[in-house]
Amino acid sequence: MDDAIQKADTLIEALSWIRQFRGRTTVIKLGGSVMADEDALRHVLLDIVFMETVGMRPVIVHGAGPAINAAMDEAGIAPNFVQGRRVTDQATLRIVQDVLAGSVNRQLAELIEDMGGRAMTLNFDSTSVLFGEPLELVLDGENVDLGFVGQVTRIDQAVIDNLCYAGTVPIIPSMCTDEQGQVYNVNADSAATMVARLLGAEKLIFLSDVNGVREDKDDPSTLIASLSAERARQLIAAGAIDAGMIPKVEACIETLDRGVRKVHIIDGRIRHSLLLEIYTSQGIGTQIIK
Repeated sequence: MDDAIQKADTLIEALSWIRQFRGRTTVIKLGGSVMADEDALRHVLLDIVFMETVGMRPVIVHGAGPAINAAMDEAGIAPNFVQGRRVTDQATLRIVQDVLAGSVNRQLAELIEDMGGRAMTLNFDSTSVLFGEPLELVLDGENVDLGFVGQVTRIDQAVIDNLCYAGTVPIIPSMCTDEQGQVYNVNADSAATMVARLLGAEKLIFLSDVNGVREDKDDPSTLIASLSAERARQLIAAGAIDAGMIPKVEACIETLDRGVRKVHIIDGRIRHSLLLEIYTSQGIGTQIIK
């Protein structure tokens, strides 16, 4: 009986958050560390089905780093990265499109459907919703040729909104096309950030392989549950936020400046991490607010 009462108490705690976020859009960035773990991915997608069922409007933006690396290795192509972006020649682009906008995108939709949810792949074979231009990267004063790497400049918001209104989870691979129809590979963090901004999302959630932002980057017990953008800048300047987390936190700050109310960084490998972060008072990761 005590266990049953405790479960009921948990539902009551979630009630106020369910009411608050009903009808609100949340963009969820799925990264390679979560997608490479079948059990973690299953629990994340189950959380997303729950979120949609209780009235939130989740939108998935995903990468497929490990799967792309495996396909490139099989093809005998060595991956090359510059500042976290995959240098993408024509051969690499074909692999990225086949894996990211093809098999992985379809797999995510199929898994959600198997869980009783509804999902729609938004790729080049169905409906493309991300549009952009080549990314220009300058490093040490020199232009860096990244090949077919782009950045998102606009989205087809009507398609995404209509799916959300119909109770269907949009699943968006981090690729875009330009006005001439040229396809580009896009950094998944950057794509998710732009989608959240242009949708005017309530939240942007990064699923990572760390538990959030820490006072001491090497000590998980120093997790910061809530962080202002100004404090985040101070931690970057002090070196408390390490190199791998800096671009993500900077993207969070920029997103807040463009109208998204909250950005979260959580460990997606923890069972039901999304529900614990959104629907409990304590949360399990870091929320960054303006």
